[in-house]
Amino acid sequence: MRLRPGILVRTNFCFVFLAGLLIGAQASDAQGLSSSDLSRLRSVGSVELSPDGHRIAYSVTMRDRPGRPWGQLWIIDLDTKKSVRVGGEKDSGGGPLWSPDGKWIAFDGHQGEKSGLFVARPDGSEVTFLASLEGTNSPLPGAGQDFTWSPDGKQIAFISSTPGAEAAEASGDPMVITRYLYKPDAGEGMTRFNDNLRLHIFVVDVSSKQVRQLTQGNTDEHSIDWSPDGKEILFVSNREPNQDEFFNYDIFTLKVSDNSIRRLTATESNEYEPLWSPDGKRIVFRGTRRGLTDRETTMEDTHVWVMNADGSDRREIGAVLDDRQGVPRWSPDGSAVYFTVQERGSFHLVRLPISSGKPEYVLKDRGAVSAWSLGKDGTIAYGFASPHDMSELYLKTGGAAPRKLTDLNAELFAGKQIAEVESFTFISNDNKFEVEAFLTKPLGMTATSKHPLIVNIHGGPHGQNGPVFSFKNQVYAAHGWATLNVNFRGSSGYGQKFADAVFGDQNGNEGQDVLYGVSTAVRRYLWIDRERMGIEGVSYGGQLTDWLITQTNEFKAAIPIAGIANLVSYNYMTYYNQYEEMEFGQFLHQGNLMDVAWERSALKHVAAAHTPTMLMHGENDNDVPIAEAEQFFIALKDVGTEAIFVRYPREGHGLSEVKHNIDATDRCIAWYEKHFPKPGAEGTTNVQP
Repeated sequence: MRLRPGILVRTNFCFVFLAGLLIGAQASDAQGLSSSDLSRLRSVGSVELSPDGHRIAYSVTMRDRPGRPWGQLWIIDLDTKKSVRVGGEKDSGGGPLWSPDGKWIAFDGHQGEKSGLFVARPDGSEVTFLASLEGTNSPLPGAGQDFTWSPDGKQIAFISSTPGAEAAEASGDPMVITRYLYKPDAGEGMTRFNDNLRLHIFVVDVSSKQVRQLTQGNTDEHSIDWSPDGKEILFVSNREPNQDEFFNYDIFTLKVSDNSIRRLTATESNEYEPLWSPDGKRIVFRGTRRGLTDRETTMEDTHVWVMNADGSDRREIGAVLDDRQGVPRWSPDGSAVYFTVQERGSFHLVRLPISSGKPEYVLKDRGAVSAWSLGKDGTIAYGFASPHDMSELYLKTGGAAPRKLTDLNAELFAGKQIAEVESFTFISNDNKFEVEAFLTKPLGMTATSKHPLIVNIHGGPHGQNGPVFSFKNQVYAAHGWATLNVNFRGSSGYGQKFADAVFGDQNGNEGQDVLYGVSTAVRRYLWIDRERMGIEGVSYGGQLTDWLITQTNEFKAAIPIAGIANLVSYNYMTYYNQYEEMEFGQFLHQGNLMDVAWERSALKHVAAAHTPTMLMHGENDNDVPIAEAEQFFIALKDVGTEAIFVRYPREGHGLSEVKHNIDATDRCIAWYEKHFPKPGAEGTTNVQP
């Protein structure tokens, strides 16, 4: 499962480090953040350095109007240090891409009454609409660039959609379903069915605005990059005959002159986001070794690969780093590639020579490098989320220290404290792993004060928590509560063996890792009040919350959000149809796996659940259908356990609308306060863990 909070950007990075942001917050006792502050919170999204290195185009994620977060496009002049907004105050934009000569900036946005692909001048003037960009709600993971400039700057290739072969019947009355993936993408939340649109490559002439379609058919093409010689466009596509059931991106090129297609890879594994080298002789991409099914929730860490332009000499150069790697980009001279790597809760930026070199950490501060862009002289513009702030815009030149160029939340944070995040490690219950946890400390601590602990479990399960600023944790801290995030086995950022350790063992030892993390925390931090502990989580974190309250009574209240309660029913209702096959190694109907899945389902053990539980779920969640929460709610009621059920309309997997996140946080705090004993109550009743 993947949680995609906030703006739905198709990167493996986004849903990991923003997970703590958009599950909300509440009121402040100690000059900290409150839930309503979410609507004022801003952060840097995409970042692109101009070819001459004098400007940076960047987007700012806003949360100040009804509905979901939205992006504004800005351009900062590095000589004058002044930023200009592209378009009006209510216009949106993102994904900027400079033309090769730097005279235009292309972007995807909504300006006035038009939405789609636009260009503007470097000073933000002459905003010009070029073409509509039609997307799809089909569950297609791992998409790279949606548009790319021709080397001469006269044309832009872009991705848009047209109806597929199933579209007419599947949208009729009655609807006739033939596709295996008949439900929409996890976080979409507005509909219940796949729109059956197919992504194809188009080209628009910047001067005449004439558009022509280059690819057609019942497949999807995306993740495009125009070759330096202008003759071909790289793209990825799944050309399997059972493409809904066997997820397998391969790399292709499209010859612009006659639309002929050349296949470069033919593997059972995956290739993502290919890019030409500056001289056009090589291609870099992210890839895997293992075969996948209908989605990319893979235990295998993606690594960076390089091959020749004809597909030969394919090499996994990223194997020198045993951690999950992000989208690569070439150095200006083509001798090295840059990419992010997940390590122990942080996202660092690495430079790796393509000829058997050693990796060099270019940015290794505690926190998360998000979007980034590389200049011709090695200058790096990037977004960075620190332990004390959301993503801000930074610039690093040569060996000098990075310079912070924006301070988007200065006014919001003025006079407010930001809680500290501390990490600690412990040995797992089976003595196989060192496990890391992150503790956000409460504000207002004294030498004798005692504070509640909220255990917040991350999703994935192949994701990670870290020291990166978490809005909800900070609001809990302002309320005088600590938050514990445990990177249980299966988490990314700790090597492949650790990520693999959850295979075939869902609701098993990874759950024990969480409980051992709690046990460690309450013994090392004597200010934690054992009598006032709560547990929550989103997606896989919601699943583990469901499970753990059937295994222990040490928590006074629980809040599973978008969690799986029944591994069997989930397997046949989700759009994510073969997720369990990937996590257990076979279909549920094979061998005794159906029995194993039921045994590892919280619903089977609900009679042991006595923790007051507030379930939260998006009404149109197609990843973990809301029926999972419906089942568990009724089961808890049958047992006699106190339970309430909060359903959010217009939401998919996780919450996106700002008002829903604020509401959810307020309800979380109220639920915990209702069930926590009064501070200072005499006696100790909770002797666990």
